[in-house]
Order: sequence, then C-alpha cells, then structure tokens
Amino acid sequence: MPGPTPAPVTDAHAAALATMRQAKFPMLATVDPEGQPRVRPVSPVRTEEFTVFVANLRRYGKTAELAANSRCELCYLDAQHDQVRITATAEILDNQAEADRILLDAIWAENPLLRRYLGTPDNPELIVYRLRPNRVRFMREWALEYHEIL
Repeated sequence: MPGPTPAPVTDAHAAALATMRQAKFPMLATVDPEGQPRVRPVSPVRTEEFTVFVANLRRYGKTAELAANSRCELCYLDAQHDQVRITATAEILDNQAEADRILLDAIWAENPLLRRYLGTPDNPELIVYRLRPNRVRFMREWALEYHEIL
C-alpha cells in the first residue's frame, strides 16, 4: 500500500520557519554526564530566524549537561508532522556584556512568565541560552528526506 504523497516544498527556508511558528515548543536534546541522551520540551523566550533563546534555572539538569557539552539539538514538530531539526551550540548570555545585556532586557520585557516567577532579570537562578545553529534541516511529513537549510 503506497503512503501519502507529501506536499511539495518550494521554499524549504520559509517552510521551516512556518513549522517553528506553528509548533512553538520544541524538544531539546542534550547528553548527561554519563553519556545518556536527555530530551525535554522547552519554551523558547525568543527566536531570531534559526537562533533560539531558551530560559533555564541553574538547578535544572540541562544546566550541568550544557556546561559539560554545549552541543545540542532542537526538534520542532507541527500538527501536520512537518519537522525542523536545529543542531546547535549553546552559549549563556552574559549580562556583563553590553550587547547581551540589551538582549536580556528585551527578552525580560517580552516574557511576563519570567517576570512573574523570577522577579528580576538579575535573579541568580536565571540562565538564558543562545542556541546558535550549526545545521538546520526541514522535512515534510512522509517525505522521508531532509532539506538542508543551513
């Protein structure tokens, strides 16, 4: 029995961005200190094209995991099962660096949940990661092949 025919992809870049907007909450994959892969949903606090910013608390497991190995991957999956995979390197925004401080202030202003639960942007528990993409791929459901975006 033949499978469904996937919709054609005329602009993979635009399709990937649309999938990210629709999916909203990607899964973040890291590796723990024992080498065990770990996957969890995250709620990006900002997205600039394929660079994704994720807030975190210092006490969470991904803090130690990303400190030991900054390589990670995000996977967005929308309701149509289209997916975007972003292979990235995580870096912590530095509130001492002027450009990062401006960015942190903007993220803080845009995210009422951060303000509600953390009180101030200087809360020592808060970490914001910039996940810099090294590779971005898009796949339409049933296509069984990726389109390389980056």
